[in-house]
Amino acid sequence: MVQSKRFTRLKGSDGETSPNLYVANCGPAVGLSFETIASLFGRFGEVRGVSAADESGARVIVSYFEPASAQSALKALHGHPCPDLGGRLLHIRYSVLEQHPQPSKVPTDDSISVSSVASELGIPGIHLVHDFITADEEQALLAAVDERPWKRLAKRRVQHYGYEFLYEVNEYPFGVGLSPHIDTHSAFEGSIFSLSLAGPCIMELRKYPQGTWLPLPSTSIDVKGETSECSNFIRRAIFLPPRSMLSLSGEARYAWHHYIPHHKIDIVGGRTIKRNSRRVSFTLRKVRNGPCYCEFPQYCDSRKV
Repeated sequence: MVQSKRFTRLKGSDGETSPNLYVANCGPAVGLSFETIASLFGRFGEVRGVSAADESGARVIVSYFEPASAQSALKALHGHPCPDLGGRLLHIRYSVLEQHPQPSKVPTDDSISVSSVASELGIPGIHLVHDFITADEEQALLAAVDERPWKRLAKRRVQHYGYEFLYEVNEYPFGVGLSPHIDTHSAFEGSIFSLSLAGPCIMELRKYPQGTWLPLPSTSIDVKGETSECSNFIRRAIFLPPRSMLSLSGEARYAWHHYIPHHKIDIVGGRTIKRNSRRVSFTLRKVRNGPCYCEFPQYCDSRKV
């Protein structure tokens, strides 16, 4: 049921339809398999396929053979509690297949300097330990995860241990990064640790005065669930070599978005560093057992400012 084609938001008049639907609040990350989604949407017509809309695991593309089927599903399910999904509200838009996708980009903007040590960033709570493990230990860890089944998302593969996202292993193919985000305050507390294996990358950190990089919910969404990015933010960048351990606590963990650009090469200190065919990261988090009372309410998903 999974497709690899790229979709984008339908542009034009409100009367236009498409056989493809972008469906938010729906996907493996919220406990819904592609098979379950296909079964539900199959009630409105024959489903061609279901695919991940992005790497969040909570947004999918449902493709029908006929536009009329998509129209019926959107009318019946958009914005209404769905009894078959435990009352979950789905947010649905039409989408279309991109005819001429943009080629992969390499970084050309060197306006931001890339640090090799965390102390140069001036961000409280960020630490980086080089050569946290040996090369032999790295190979042993990679072999261990490769013996286990991977769950495939839009652009990467993932494994979860314990609670979902508590102990997470991600595999990023060549050129694939990670969208800007702050790990959820309400779900996880304390420090977050990330061990980089197999390949290097740059991690950019961003602090947005308004708290988030996305505009208000009333703004229309594209197929990735993203909108135009706010330009008023502070940027820092750090180079993560293989076998390095990154820890985020305090301000770095609760107030700064972390982001891995989708690059095939990175520019570090005037040097061009090509990314490997894969990068694997081990991320460890602690599940929160109570409300979040952090010092950064504008970035906290569990409180209203």
